[in-house]
Amino acid sequence: MSKLSEVYKLNTFELPRRAGEMKEYELNIEVPEKVGVDLIAVPVGEIIEIDARLESVAEGILLSAEIFAIAKGECGRCLDPVEIVIEKRVQELYLYEKKVERKKRTTPDEDLDIDDELLMDGDVMDLQSPIRDAIVLALPHTPLCSDACEGLCPDCGAKWAELPADHAHEQIDARWAGLAAVELDEPDFKN
Repeated sequence: MSKLSEVYKLNTFELPRRAGEMKEYELNIEVPEKVGVDLIAVPVGEIIEIDARLESVAEGILLSAEIFAIAKGECGRCLDPVEIVIEKRVQELYLYEKKVERKKRTTPDEDLDIDDELLMDGDVMDLQSPIRDAIVLALPHTPLCSDACEGLCPDCGAKWAELPADHAHEQIDARWAGLAAVELDEPDFKN
């Protein structure tokens, strides 16, 4: 088994399979590959902290967890470094065995529900999917260093915040740029 698949595994052998039993865990998972998107992610080697509560129920184990992580990336406007603290709660039911379908499924959405079921592998639950989903869904689409970030000047690439208020570049319409080299004689209107 690869290291990636091992780090997210939680062995629940201490939790009796009797409805109403409960056990709490504090986990620190060192991230084996980045969790997030290109602009911002929890980088490799960072720690994801998980405060998990496992409860035995009739059909499986109910996971209730608080996830804490720090995502690092760059501002979507000015490219400065950005850090975002992620605090997310998740709740998932891990089934002891796959549910048997008693009725014929009629819509594709019902097929998706079956595919999204989390299953126990003996006493082991794989936390990777709920953790990754919680973190990725908590990340902003466009991370910003601040809400007031003005970004970069599209012409020179300098930060707008560091440029003078009258900063501007001469804009020449590309259609007329060829005429800049043409020299015209001044007309003589004295006649």
